[in-house]
Amino acid sequence: METKTVQTFKSKLDPVTFEVLKNAFVNLVDQMSEQILRTCYSFVIYNRDFSSSLCDAEGNTIMQGTQDISVHVGTLHLTAKAVIEDFGEDIHPGDVFIINDPYRGGTHFNDTRLIRPVFYQDQLIAFMQCNGHWADMGGSVPGSFDIQSKDHYGEGMRIPPLRIYSKGVYLKDVGNMLVANMRVPEERLGDLRSQAEATKVGEQQLLALVKKYGIDTVLTAFSEVQDYVERLTRARIGELPNGTWETTDYIDMDPEIGDGLIPIQVKMTIRGDEIEYDLSGSHPYIGCFLNAGFGASLSSCYAGTKTFFPDIPLNSGFYRVVNIHLPEDSVVNAPWPIAVTGFCSGAYEKILNSCFEIWSHIMPERALACSFNLEYLLIGGWDRRASGNQYFMWYDWMAGGHGGRSDRDGANVMSPVFGVGLSIQPCEGQERLSPVLTTKHEIIPDSGGPGKFRGGVGLEKGGIISEAKDVVMSYCCDRARSVTWGIFGGLPSNPHGAVLNPGTEQEQYLGAIFSNVKIKSGDMFTRPSAGGGGLGDPLERDPKSVLEDVIDGYVTIKRAEKDYGVVIEEIDRDLDLYRIDERKTMETKEYIRLNRKKWLEEDPEKIVQRYDDGEIDQLDLIRRYGVIIDFATNQLLPKSTSQFREMLKKRSVQYWK
Repeated sequence: METKTVQTFKSKLDPVTFEVLKNAFVNLVDQMSEQILRTCYSFVIYNRDFSSSLCDAEGNTIMQGTQDISVHVGTLHLTAKAVIEDFGEDIHPGDVFIINDPYRGGTHFNDTRLIRPVFYQDQLIAFMQCNGHWADMGGSVPGSFDIQSKDHYGEGMRIPPLRIYSKGVYLKDVGNMLVANMRVPEERLGDLRSQAEATKVGEQQLLALVKKYGIDTVLTAFSEVQDYVERLTRARIGELPNGTWETTDYIDMDPEIGDGLIPIQVKMTIRGDEIEYDLSGSHPYIGCFLNAGFGASLSSCYAGTKTFFPDIPLNSGFYRVVNIHLPEDSVVNAPWPIAVTGFCSGAYEKILNSCFEIWSHIMPERALACSFNLEYLLIGGWDRRASGNQYFMWYDWMAGGHGGRSDRDGANVMSPVFGVGLSIQPCEGQERLSPVLTTKHEIIPDSGGPGKFRGGVGLEKGGIISEAKDVVMSYCCDRARSVTWGIFGGLPSNPHGAVLNPGTEQEQYLGAIFSNVKIKSGDMFTRPSAGGGGLGDPLERDPKSVLEDVIDGYVTIKRAEKDYGVVIEEIDRDLDLYRIDERKTMETKEYIRLNRKKWLEEDPEKIVQRYDDGEIDQLDLIRRYGVIIDFATNQLLPKSTSQFREMLKKRSVQYWK
């Protein structure tokens, strides 16, 4: 058996100075965030799709802020190191560099980083970095999310480490060249300046600390805060048992193949006071943009681990404890020039939720079922309202449900685990900026995955195009087939997928990934966000909790009976008066208990026929029978169904009594 080690450490700083500087570094990063929040041009960044960091002279992360986006924070040290690698000694006071390259440690092309070196008396002591999601990077479709792109050339500008300020002078020609290849260039330039100024604020804050405490003390603190996080993390890991755990999650499909979920296999080993992740069993890269580059996959493993240690600060000391192997030419380590812009809805979310499941077995007191998948709906075209003829970008993401937890229901209508610091964009702001009116934004009953502890519920959001021309719509999502799953006996939530012109003769199901769909003024659209997966056997949920869910509108009477076996009678809806039928509830629970394993063995073709005939609904199809279809055609997907059923047996059936 591996021996757990105990490290001893003697600080060069007194405890008070160390603690003050450690927290000052966090505050410094938060000050950068406040600067960009108050000066950015784009609505996307204003709603907190950005992160900042303080890095040392070697590019290592010294500290993150309190509201940074999880997907960004595990990569910012990599892009700082890329600047050092490319420019070496050719880095000077007043320089600022720009980079968005996902093949050099970034995430996707939209995440554009501004990096400022900080000098003290001609000595390079740190880098300030501010990363913002630019709403468009050029490419073949507005928003730069093109499902049909096989390589990065259709996804927009790839920016390697590039000098954008030279010794304090803004290189206007370089900036103009970049944004000339992007839609709404004035917005891109505004965000560039905002991010550059944010790094300047960080520089000022750091030099103020140097003036107060002295350069030697600050540089010592740089090193010791990283060592502190490493020691703390190792101590916590050292308290856990050695062992290996593994699981598999799925991307819906490879469009070039069709039927068949795309596996992402995550194996995690605790050995002594270190963690090892091995994703070797993952599928080769696929023919669309849902692949992840190595930086994004590293970040997902870091974030999935950090979630279970919320009290530990995050810097490069944490990364020293986590070793990650990503197979080359895979969906989790796609090489240049393979398309990766949709990684956030694809491989990243699957790795993250797989980590949650693994850690739920190791630390069941913090258990968390699968949470809803991040999704982006992008609409771009020419705004023909009273202000004139101006290009617009409507760039939206949804709230949704987090997974059921060890001792309580999942959080309802939350920001995605991709980045819980994200704000949900206010409809009023969107309508002021774009000719897209919101027609619906409401909770979806029954969207939370059933369980002893229910998954949080999702939303449905609809809209209509007003005065606009040459408008196209794209959707970056997933889990129309690999539906958000439960653990320890819990059941899945609901599938994703957008619909054009719902409730009309022109109604068209567009699915969970599409791009460049032409729409026009008067066209309507809607899409759901999923709820979280359930945790624990739904039949073990307290019937009174099910009743409360019905009263609150989270669960319908129909699904209370089908999913939980709780039979509820409505007495007076307006007065929220309902009653549990105790006898029928006992009978229904026993009926479900005796039959639910058999349902997952029934002939899928017969189940689809019953669905076509209206005997069963979409949630029956998924939760009772584990059958996956193409919701555009209602055609059975045999391979996806087989894989989905095996997943249900592993995560749910084996925990049923």
